[in-house]
Amino acid sequence: MRVLILGGGSLGRSIAQALSSRFEVVIIEKNELRASALMEGGFSVVQGDFSYTASLLKAGIDKADLVIITTMDVDTIKKTVYVIRSNNNEVPLITVLPDNVDLDELVSSIEEEFKIKARIDYAITPKDAIMNAVLKTVDSVGEKKNVNQLMKKLRELKEQGDALLIVVHDNPDPDSIASAAALKTIAQTMGFKTQIVYGGEITHHENRAFVNLLGINLLRVSRGSYELKRVPFIALVDCQPNGNLTILDEEDYGKIQIIIDHHQILQHLKERIPEEAFVDIRPEVQAAASILTEYIRSLNIELSPELATALFYGIYVDTKKFSRLGSTDIKAIEFLGNKINSELLQKIEYPDISTETAEILAKAIINRKVYKNVVISNVGFITNRDALAESADFLLRLEGINTVLVFGIVDDRIEISARTRDVRVNIGQVLRDAFGDIGSAGGHPQAGGARISLGIFKLAKDRNSLLRLVEEAITEKFLEALKVKEG
Repeated sequence: MRVLILGGGSLGRSIAQALSSRFEVVIIEKNELRASALMEGGFSVVQGDFSYTASLLKAGIDKADLVIITTMDVDTIKKTVYVIRSNNNEVPLITVLPDNVDLDELVSSIEEEFKIKARIDYAITPKDAIMNAVLKTVDSVGEKKNVNQLMKKLRELKEQGDALLIVVHDNPDPDSIASAAALKTIAQTMGFKTQIVYGGEITHHENRAFVNLLGINLLRVSRGSYELKRVPFIALVDCQPNGNLTILDEEDYGKIQIIIDHHQILQHLKERIPEEAFVDIRPEVQAAASILTEYIRSLNIELSPELATALFYGIYVDTKKFSRLGSTDIKAIEFLGNKINSELLQKIEYPDISTETAEILAKAIINRKVYKNVVISNVGFITNRDALAESADFLLRLEGINTVLVFGIVDDRIEISARTRDVRVNIGQVLRDAFGDIGSAGGHPQAGGARISLGIFKLAKDRNSLLRLVEEAITEKFLEALKVKEG
C-alpha cells in the first residue's frame, strides 16, 4: 500500500516511522533542511509544498492508496483537500483538525469555496486522540490489575511449594476445561507442577471430543483422594461447592488459594477460604474462558493453536453461541480469532458451528469497521454464504452498534447480509435502495440480504485489489442509503 504523508514535522515523521516497515511511504515536506534530514534518515521524500498540484503529482497522488495530512492549519487543509480531490477523488484521506473545527462544516466550506465535491474520510482532533488513548490505557490498567494480583499470589505460593491442583466442576464443560488449561499454562510459566481434576463424568460426546482432540489432560478423582490430600494449594476455576462441585472435604477449603469464576461467589465459601486467597469473580463476564484469555493476553504468553481453540470454543458454548456477550468476552473473541485451529473445531463435531463459520466469524470481528453506530465487515472469499448471517447477528450485539452489514465473495458474486435493531430503519428497504439497481436485494425491517454479480470488479488485477474495490463500493452505497457519512 502506498501512503502519502503530507508534512514532515514531528508528527509526520513519527507516522512515517510507524508505517514504513509495512507500507510504501512517501513524505512531502516544504522545508528544504527538514526534507534533507528526512532523506538522510532513509525516508522517500518529495521536497515541495503539498498544497500544490505539482508536488502531489511528483509524489504519485494518482497511485496513492492513502493520504495523511499532518498540518492543523485550516486554510492549508482546505486548499490541500481541494488539490487532492482535483487529482484523485477516490483515495482515502485522513487529516488532523484543531479541536474547535467541525468536520462537516469544514467539508461544506471547502465545497462552497472551491466548487468541488470534497470528502475527508477520517478526521482526528488532539482532544479525541488524547481521550481515546487515556480510555485505552485505563482499560489496560484495569485488565492488568487482576492478572498482576494473580501473578503476585502465584509467586507467594511458589515460595511455599510447587504443586497446584486445578479443580473444575464435577461434569466439566468446554468453558471450565479451557479455563483450567489456560490457568495451568500460566502456572507452569512460574514453575508449578499442575494437574486438572474433576469428580464426575464427561458424558457429552462433544465434550469428550473437545478433551481428546485438544489434548487436555484431566484426572478424575473422588472425595478424600490422594491427589486432593497431598497437594498444598487448590485453584477453583469456573466452579464453587454448591452442587456442581462435590469432591472437597471441609479441610480442603483451607487450601483454596485461587478462585476464578463468572458466577457470583457464594457467601458460605467466602467465609471458609483463606482471607488472603486470590478471588476474581466477574458476573458481568459471560464465560470464565474470557477472563483467562484476558490474563494470557496481558501476560503476552504465546498461545498454542490447541489452547486458543479451546478458549474460543469455551466462550462460544457458554455464551449460547455468542448470544450473550460483555466487553471482556468480545475482546477475548477478537484476540483468539486468528489463532484457532479450524480443523480441530471441525473434528469436535459441534453441529452448530462449522470450520468455515468459525473462520468467517473471526474475520468478521477482526475486519469490522465502525461508522458511528454502524458496522461493516468484509470477510473476503468464502464458500459458506450462511455464515454471513450468523456473523451479522453476532456483530449486532456489540455495544453501541445498531446496524450491521457483512459481505463476502462467493464464486462470481458478492453476497451480503445485514441486520438492524434501529426502529427507524427498514434494512430491507435500505438494501434495495443501495443495491437494487446493480443486483438483487431486499428483506424485512430488521434483516435482509443482497446478491451482486462481480461484473466489472473482475477486471481487478489481483484478489486484494478486488476485495478493496468491492469494499469501497459496498461501503459507500450502503452508508449513502443509510444517510450515514463515512467520516
